[in-house]
Parts: sequence; structure tokens; C-alpha cells
Amino acid sequence: MRQRLLTLILLAAAAALIAAVVLVPRLTRPAVLSGYVEGEALYLASPVSGAVASLKVQRGDRVAAGQALFTIDPAQVEGARGQAAAEVAAALAQAADARLGQRPAELAIYDANIAAAEARARDAQAVLNRVRPLVRQGIYAPARLDDAKANFDAARAQATAARRQREAAALGARQGQIRAADSRVAQAQAGLAAAEARMGDIAPVAPTAARVEDVFFQAGEWATANQPVLALLPDDRIKLRFFVPEQEIAAYSPGAVVRFSCDGCAAGLTAKITYLSPRPEFTPPVIYSREARDRLVYLVEARPSVRLNPGQPVDVVPLGAGR
Repeated sequence: MRQRLLTLILLAAAAALIAAVVLVPRLTRPAVLSGYVEGEALYLASPVSGAVASLKVQRGDRVAAGQALFTIDPAQVEGARGQAAAEVAAALAQAADARLGQRPAELAIYDANIAAAEARARDAQAVLNRVRPLVRQGIYAPARLDDAKANFDAARAQATAARRQREAAALGARQGQIRAADSRVAQAQAGLAAAEARMGDIAPVAPTAARVEDVFFQAGEWATANQPVLALLPDDRIKLRFFVPEQEIAAYSPGAVVRFSCDGCAAGLTAKITYLSPRPEFTPPVIYSREARDRLVYLVEARPSVRLNPGQPVDVVPLGAGR
């Protein structure tokens, strides 16, 4: 009898323990939500390879927006900029030359051709004037007059053609050639602008207030193109990451403000929610089933009102607690 009573007592205790494990998490609200601080670093590099000419910051330094960070040896980029500037000057000269037409010495050749053609036309007209009355008198055959007229017409046409050639030479290049010259100018200017932009790329500045997280190259070391020289941790890229139970996620939305605390921090800290994960996670991992819904949590990210150190644990007050 005593053994049966002991068995019943043990069974009742086991049932009570199972009920507590299953029901208590559903009925009680956690006092705080566990989380931590995370930071997203910015890695600054140069688009060209070169030696680090100067390093103006060190690891752990605070930098303001617009503060100079480092400089890559500018010799290579300055050479490219000089070449681009020379190409712009050459393209501008070609475009101007296309509009001016030929040089005075070349135009003088056309003037000489005009004078020669007009002289031949006058000589042909003089011959025609002498032959015409002689043909009328019967001294020359009519064919002689026809030859004189043909020579005069040819000489006059040559003089007209020489004058037209002189006018065309003074006009300059055709419109299509001028447009092509202008396009070469625009292309050269774009190359110069790109070269000048590279001058700024080899001497970057801090895009925002930040802390120097790490320095990968020192002054004098060779840094290859697009390889980070240093890493910044901007103040606006530090965030809280905490997890909200599945049954409470509806109370959270971007823009909402949560309260949190951390060891060594001032009291009354807040953070604004910036992101809610659309997918739940298991913590700890269990088989996905309806019975395990209370163990589903959602990741929430929030931007704190003060600067914190990445990796620091925080306790977030659930929304609605203490209200």
C-alpha cells in the first residue's frame, strides 16, 4: 500500500513538473530580452595600387566627417591626369582648326590658281575676238571659230572652279567633321574628369563620424588596388540585435523605441527599431512543430541613442513592460 502511494506521489510530481515546463513559458512574460551590440565596419581602399605615402590616423582614433585618413603615392595618378590634360588640349586645337579652314599660305595657292585660270580665260577670249571677224570675212574656216569658242568656255569654267575651291577652303571642315572633332573634345574632357576624380580617391576622407577600427597598412607599405587600407566603425552603423518571442513580435515595428540597459552604461538608454527579421529562428534549436511555437524568436535590430562597443551584451525591456 505504501509503495503504491509513493508511486502515485511520484507520478503526480512528474506531471506537475511537465506542466510547469510547458505552461509557465506561455503564461509568464520575460523580464528582459537578451541581445548584444553589433557594428558594421566600412573598409576604405584606393582604386589604384601604390605605396602609402601618409597615414593620418591610428587604430582606436576618433575621426570627424571629412577628416583626412591616408594618402597613396600620387605619382601614377598625377601622370595619368597630365596625359588626360594634354589630350584635352590636343582635341581642342583640332576642333578649332576644323572651324578655321586652311592656313593663309594654303589659301595663297588657291589665289594663284584663280589668277592663272582667269589669265587663260582672258587669253581665250582675246583669241575668240580675233577669230570671229576673220571667219566672217572667209579667211578662216567656221571650224576655227568653234575651236576658239570651246577654248574660251573651258578657260572660263576653270576660273569659276578655282574660285569655288578658294571659297570652300576658307569655310573650314564640313559639319560632320566639326561634330566629330567636338566629340573627341568631350571624350578627352571626360577622361580628364576621371583622372581628377582619381586624385581624390587616393586621399579619402571619413564619410561620417567614426572610430578607426583597424589599420592594415602603415606608411611606406605597398597597398594593392581595392585592398582596404583601414576600417572605420561609423557611429550610425552601431546597432542592437535582440530576439523577441514569436507570440510578442506583433508589438514591434520599425520606428518604435525600446529601452535597454548594459553593464557600465548610464540609466534610461533607448534605441529605435530599424529592422525586423521576416523569418523566425529557434533558440535553442528544436524540431519545428506547433508544440514548439513558444520557442520561436524573431531578430530585431535597433539603433541606440548613445555610442556603444560592439560585442557588449544588453538587456532590452519588452515593449509594454512597465507601462
